[in-house]
Amino acid sequence: MPSPVGASGLSAPSAIRDVLASLDDSKAENIVSIDIQGKSSLGDYMVIASGRSNRHVAAVAEQLLRRLKDTGHGDAKVEGLTGADWVLIDAGDIIVHVFRPEVREFYNLEKMWQAPDMEEETVH
Repeated sequence: MPSPVGASGLSAPSAIRDVLASLDDSKAENIVSIDIQGKSSLGDYMVIASGRSNRHVAAVAEQLLRRLKDTGHGDAKVEGLTGADWVLIDAGDIIVHVFRPEVREFYNLEKMWQAPDMEEETVH
């Protein structure tokens, strides 16, 4: 079975590998990848990572944007880069959030996206 192909024409598994490698190379911390296929029309994966400071968050995001472009995944949309408390990178099938640790803790996106589906719960 072929790999799912995203908006850039490249497979989502290839793109997620590039995203995770870039985050690791730039020393992002607490990297979490969440498969949201079938849970949301936003994309196939949500990746959440932390930077140690505003400067580190910005550097992680800028390196990821360069890597996505250099590996043929196209130009991603980015928000929050100027303040660098929380940078959102929309790479089509992959949504990446890079936070300062206290901002990440406040929003706690992992808990929201990893929560059990309401449809799967049974009522007795």
